[in-house]
Amino acid sequence: MIYIINDSQDPYFNLASEEYIMNTFQDNEKYLMLWQNRPSIIIGKHQNTIEEINGEFVQTNNVAVVRRLSGGGAVYHDLGNLNFTFIVKVSENSLDFDFKKFTEPVVAALNRMGIPAEFNSRNDLSIEGKKFSGNAQYIRKGKCLHHGTLLFNTNLDHLEMALRVSSDKIESKGIKSIRSRVTNIYPYLKSPCSIEEFKNLLINQFCLINEKIQSINFSESDRKQIEELANSKYRTWDWNYGESPYFTIKKSQRFEFGKIEAWLDVNQGIIRQCKFYGDFFGREDKADIENLLIGSRYERNDITFQLRDIQIGSYFHGLNNEQLIKLLIS
Repeated sequence: MIYIINDSQDPYFNLASEEYIMNTFQDNEKYLMLWQNRPSIIIGKHQNTIEEINGEFVQTNNVAVVRRLSGGGAVYHDLGNLNFTFIVKVSENSLDFDFKKFTEPVVAALNRMGIPAEFNSRNDLSIEGKKFSGNAQYIRKGKCLHHGTLLFNTNLDHLEMALRVSSDKIESKGIKSIRSRVTNIYPYLKSPCSIEEFKNLLINQFCLINEKIQSINFSESDRKQIEELANSKYRTWDWNYGESPYFTIKKSQRFEFGKIEAWLDVNQGIIRQCKFYGDFFGREDKADIENLLIGSRYERNDITFQLRDIQIGSYFHGLNNEQLIKLLIS
């Protein structure tokens, strides 16, 4: 495994570096990167940014807002949080999002440090029932990017104020607030340490559990190209916010695998605009489905016909065609 040393605290650079590694580095290697961001909100690929953040808090506290490549929900980062990224080769035909496979070494490393961490639900890690790590994946062209957060000593009050969480998510988990269902790792350490010391301990545990790790730094050429990508994509308003659609119909449903919102502009019975948002995962680009439905009649038979050759699970992991049709027309 190759460990990429990245001391940047710039969320735009760090998100760009993941995409750069995935697209540029050798396919036959496994990569690990541990990194931190200054205060920021990292938005899931399919989410409507405006609905996920507390705009006033973001502006007042100079919190960066950056969209990532992977699906899933919005997460808050600060310098009390440590992020990990694995990038590995996978089967071209792989459709599954296997979170447990990538989180097992993290859980094992924490367990060896005396921390009672465990895999919990579809993509979370928890300690005594409280979440300390959210995970997401992006699969493209035979490669999987898996990344996750590790709340080490994050300001949990700021985390709660920064994110706007929908009431249906809170109700579905039987909790009253974000603050009541998350925790930091720090209180569970046998011996207090800094986050930098914790990072080094984690790397040592990875070496013991997995295999020999070779450390490398980004070259000057790497950094230049990552900065160019950050400027052309990750620092742009179009990527991070985009335009919220005009709509006449909004449908929303929370499934076991996540929430899906359908925003439709229907005029004279015809779908003129279509946008999907949510904290779901998908291997293919949801824009394919959005564009396919534009021009369709807003009724079951026509929508069913338009989707007849589509494997919906490739776009919304865990969903089938009938479930999507019911969501759209119910």
